[in-house]
Amino acid sequence: MSDGQSSAQAPAAARTPVGRPLLSLALASMMDEVHAHSGAVYLMAPDQPVLEMAVMAGLPRAFAAPWERVGLSAPIPVADAARERRLVWVGGEEEMARHYPRIAVVLPYPFALAAVPVATESTVYGAVFVTWPGAHPPELSDHEREHLTAACGRLAVRLERAAELSIPPHPETDMLASPLVSGIAGTLGTVEAARMVSRLPYGLVSLDLHGRVGFVNAAAAELLNVPVSRLLGTQLWASVPWLNDPVYEDRYRAALLSQHITSFVALRPPGEWLSFRLYPSTTGLSVRITRSRAVSEMNRVAPPSDGKPSRLVTMSQVLDLASALTEAVGVQDVVQLVADEIAPAVGSQALVVLGSRANRLRVLGHRGYRDAHVVERFDGMPITEPMPGTQVLRTGVPAFFESQEQLERLYPARLATPDGFAAWAYLPLIAQGRPVGTCVLSYTEPHHFPTEERAVMTSLAGLIAQALERALLYDAKHRLAHGLQEALLPHSLPSLPGIEAAGRYVPATQGMDIGGDFYDLVRTQGMAAAVIGDVQGHNVTAAGLMGQVRTAVRAYTTVGQAPEEVMRSTNRLLLDLGAELFASCLYLRLDPAHGRAVMSRAGHPPPLLRRPDGRVRVLDLAGGPLLGIDASAVYPTTEVALAPGSLLVLYTDGLVESPGTDFEEALADLGRRLADAGDQPLDELADSLIHQERQHRVGEERRDDIALLLLRAVG
Repeated sequence: MSDGQSSAQAPAAARTPVGRPLLSLALASMMDEVHAHSGAVYLMAPDQPVLEMAVMAGLPRAFAAPWERVGLSAPIPVADAARERRLVWVGGEEEMARHYPRIAVVLPYPFALAAVPVATESTVYGAVFVTWPGAHPPELSDHEREHLTAACGRLAVRLERAAELSIPPHPETDMLASPLVSGIAGTLGTVEAARMVSRLPYGLVSLDLHGRVGFVNAAAAELLNVPVSRLLGTQLWASVPWLNDPVYEDRYRAALLSQHITSFVALRPPGEWLSFRLYPSTTGLSVRITRSRAVSEMNRVAPPSDGKPSRLVTMSQVLDLASALTEAVGVQDVVQLVADEIAPAVGSQALVVLGSRANRLRVLGHRGYRDAHVVERFDGMPITEPMPGTQVLRTGVPAFFESQEQLERLYPARLATPDGFAAWAYLPLIAQGRPVGTCVLSYTEPHHFPTEERAVMTSLAGLIAQALERALLYDAKHRLAHGLQEALLPHSLPSLPGIEAAGRYVPATQGMDIGGDFYDLVRTQGMAAAVIGDVQGHNVTAAGLMGQVRTAVRAYTTVGQAPEEVMRSTNRLLLDLGAELFASCLYLRLDPAHGRAVMSRAGHPPPLLRRPDGRVRVLDLAGGPLLGIDASAVYPTTEVALAPGSLLVLYTDGLVESPGTDFEEALADLGRRLADAGDQPLDELADSLIHQERQHRVGEERRDDIALLLLRAVG
């Protein structure tokens, strides 16, 4: 239904001239029709799979600061909508936490959201999201769905027309409430109303969407202990030092986003507790301030302020970082996240992440240093050396140096290793009560570290430590897995008379990057034997069983068994081992001197043969069931002519199978590639086939590993 409405209105949209501001007007119309209270338009970045926020309405852009620029593969609703070309509906905070936990961590408030692609039949131009207060029904109505879909379709047509005319979208200003009106009477409507409000016994403050004070009565100024003149036009938490706390800003954000009344209690030094009640609307907030009667229940003391107003986005960045760190896999992922998100947030220009192994310092990663040697010279240093990095790693106590003189006075050895920076924060990375590393943040200018900044950095270090511990364990398992895989697969293929060979193995990206796919080439008297197989699974058990199968095939080949006997013997071995895993296998005896090959197959994909004239065919081989199923199974053989110049392509199903792909089409595509490129040197051809398979699945997890063995008969 929505597609039909969109296409029906497209011609009218196409006749409408491309106006200014196109995006703002389209967004405002959408929000008004479905009674949404905020929204934003994202456009695809030129030549990049990235969505960039073009305009936002209803709320300050700071609310969406972590997502102003997002990759098309990012786990957020607008990216899903654009990538999958569908409307994404999130009906409330529980659904947000379930499907989009990173957003739920940053914005844990009751609100509903719809994200819609801005796309024509051929091109995705971006996406739109709109939000409703938490009182919105849990389901999107048919009217809302149809209107949003149709409106985004019309916008896409307008953008398409603009692209055809080479008219790029113009920068547009975010749409918020009207600017503050100076003077009490202008804010409240009439002078008499202002007089009435000024006589109220409790405080009343009006805030716009940015948190700026538009009106404050005398009672509020008295309770806040700040003159009216200093409050007007400023953010409340900037003008009232003891309200300079992210917790209070969070209540302001919660009220605006959820459109629910919220409240909090704050301590006005030295001992007066005040109650703040926030009444939101789509244009701002009304704040009622009274003396609190629940002093005994409150024990939270606002942290002292250094006079600098806190930034609303700071909490968003920290929460988003905490969620992002849970997704970091390897050590370098952690280093990159710290470089991209923590260092800029605290004003640092460079960083080093240190660890230890065998009582020696290890540089796990660094960013921002012009001369890498300055950092890497510390790698391998005994942790007993009197240096700040080793001291923090040993003791788990952070160290802050506000100037070069301060650092060199405590650690004279640092005089010999200047890094060009002027201040440093050495943060211990402590996980489960033990130091796992040190994060060093460096500054180009002397830097003062106030108490609250040190506390924030130390807390962030705890998040980094948890991620680093997981990453170190993952990298260790990864090295173990790859070492095992390399030990089980042939390091090189033997040189055989009359046969050229090339092999490749690519692990799956799910699991441990290890699997049961294998290949081998064995020299025999006057001939050669080749095998390729796939033990089910992508874990150490599968890899270990694969090693046993490969060794068994070699042994049976060496004692002179015929192809069908090799397969029967290997089948019995799998059953005797009781591994409860099955294996597919293709075994062939090569006789290049007589131009033939004898093959036996056990549930394995059929090989391809490229003839000397370039034609490619799938070999229809007789075969038996998978190995490890039936002790009485037989594996008949098939003889195939192998003239000089012929190319045999043996592969496992990971090369041609993927979700949503038809096996026959994938096999035909592989045949076409062989026909076109089969005359290449074998190593180049093998790399090309693997590279093209990866390109076909860019951005996707590879669920299966791949083994590839190419055999060419030469005269």
